[in-house]
Amino acid sequence: MPSQPRVTVVVLNYNGWQDTIACLHSLLLQEYPPLQILVVDNASTDDSVVRLRAEFPQVDLVQAAANKGFSAGNNFAIEHPLAAASDFVWLLNNDTVAPPDTCAKLVAAAIADPRIGLVGSVLRYLYDPVKVQAWGGGRVSRTTGFGRHFTAPTPLGPDSFFTFASVLLRRDMLNDVGLLDDGYFMYFEDSDLCFRARARGWQLAVASGTAVLHKEGGSAAPSEPVRRNRTVRIVTASGMRFLSRYGRPRSLAPFVYLASRLAKRALCGDIAGVRAVLLGMRDWKSNQPRAFQES
Repeated sequence: MPSQPRVTVVVLNYNGWQDTIACLHSLLLQEYPPLQILVVDNASTDDSVVRLRAEFPQVDLVQAAANKGFSAGNNFAIEHPLAAASDFVWLLNNDTVAPPDTCAKLVAAAIADPRIGLVGSVLRYLYDPVKVQAWGGGRVSRTTGFGRHFTAPTPLGPDSFFTFASVLLRRDMLNDVGLLDDGYFMYFEDSDLCFRARARGWQLAVASGTAVLHKEGGSAAPSEPVRRNRTVRIVTASGMRFLSRYGRPRSLAPFVYLASRLAKRALCGDIAGVRAVLLGMRDWKSNQPRAFQES
């Protein structure tokens, strides 16, 4: 009997050990042996590493030297020998809980066709599990940068993307297409990889028979003004980077996106928000994704 594909699940932690503990407990219950678990601590400033190692001595945990963002943190894991030896890498947000059948159904969807390079998950809200957050992902406009999640089964088109809160990546696809673009500190890196994979002939599929519960927003913490404007800055830089590659028209779309973000905040008298958008534009122009450590 042929062996099952090797899978490494990557969980990125940054000052979020409470959520990460709940996520890891769900991973230890996965009905998919052997599942390798790899936690990357993205240079947390709290006691996350101590707590996680004490709670899960059996789980591999590596520490990044600096918080360079979502893409860079996941790339650090994907290049780790544990993940490099796997047939599939499952990226999973730390603020999720995965039912025991999740990994098995992601893999089943992937091996149905060798040209499937990415398998998305159905995401439901952790605190309202009846409600669908995303059916795999959604669609992003190449003119405005506006993204819309699918909340029911929807045919995947040329502008579709998966949300990387939970996605299974085929190693052969990564070898062909490349890793996540770490020029995106956070946001739009999922759309970028989906677009690059599709351009190389890889297909996308959704594992519809199970659903990951997602707390959502744990990494961005948008409720407090300083953090909210930090997120505005990151989203602006990432959106302009994405549209400068895939926009229609490519030369104009980033500035349509910029103008809409500026106008929205200027009309509300949100001066700090306007400044955050302009800083995001500066980050994009300098091609320097900014690391925003918690104060």
